[in-house]
Amino acid sequence: MPENQARIPEPPREGAPGLSGDGTTAEADARTADAEADARTADAEVVAGSAAAAPGRRSSAPKAEPGAPSQLFVWLKEIATVVVIAVVLSFLIKTFLFRAFYIPSESMVSTLDVNDRIFVNLLVPEPFALSRGDVVVFKDNQGWLTAAPEEESGPFTWVQDGLTFVGLLPDNSEQHLVKRVIGLPGDHVICCDAGGKLTINGSPIDESYVNTDEQPQVRAFDVVVPEGKIWVMGDNRNHSADSRSHLDSNGGFVDLEDVEGKAAVIAWPLNRITVLDNHSKVFSDVPAGG
Repeated sequence: MPENQARIPEPPREGAPGLSGDGTTAEADARTADAEADARTADAEVVAGSAAAAPGRRSSAPKAEPGAPSQLFVWLKEIATVVVIAVVLSFLIKTFLFRAFYIPSESMVSTLDVNDRIFVNLLVPEPFALSRGDVVVFKDNQGWLTAAPEEESGPFTWVQDGLTFVGLLPDNSEQHLVKRVIGLPGDHVICCDAGGKLTINGSPIDESYVNTDEQPQVRAFDVVVPEGKIWVMGDNRNHSADSRSHLDSNGGFVDLEDVEGKAAVIAWPLNRITVLDNHSKVFSDVPAGG
């Protein structure tokens, strides 16, 4: 019988799977391992990117720097800036345009009530001139009022004084008065004619602004208003110590330079907010004074 010969393995064919062209397997295995590692790295990057974009996952946005200002500090800074601007604007308005005053007496009822707060136009009498019928606030430089007693200073008096100074609170000083302008420089004012009416430069006037709750008492006077001065009277005639009551002090006249301004608006209380009227029709027929 023929002998069984040992089987000789065939040489590997060129290009067979898992082998290199020169027949070595080590380099082929290495290349395969590298390819698998690259694939795993790419998959890991895709998964990581998906995790960062998924909702509810931790954000990869940079955190605020430790030295950055807090939101509270920024908010307080903005509030402080607004307050400073408001105070400066109030001071400028109070100094050049409008000023608030408090009405402590009944001399101007029913035009102005006790405790009314009014805004006064500081542009009158300069650069804008006064008119008959204007309600004016003026400093008491003629001694019409008794000296105001010194108020005791409390722990917060400086706060009230500061707010009044910048115009955020009305001036509660009793050394100012508020009255209506009846006579301008050169006017001849007389009380009263045969019908009990006030006359200005010979023309009688119907004073529609006078308080009608009481019949005004007749207090005779006959004056010619000098240059640089005005004659003033309260609308509540029986309760007003006005020019009629101070004939022995500067003739009862008010110096124009003492006039703070023209009362323009009742600002408080809310149910009395209104623009004040100078009743120009009452004086429309009055001729110019000498």
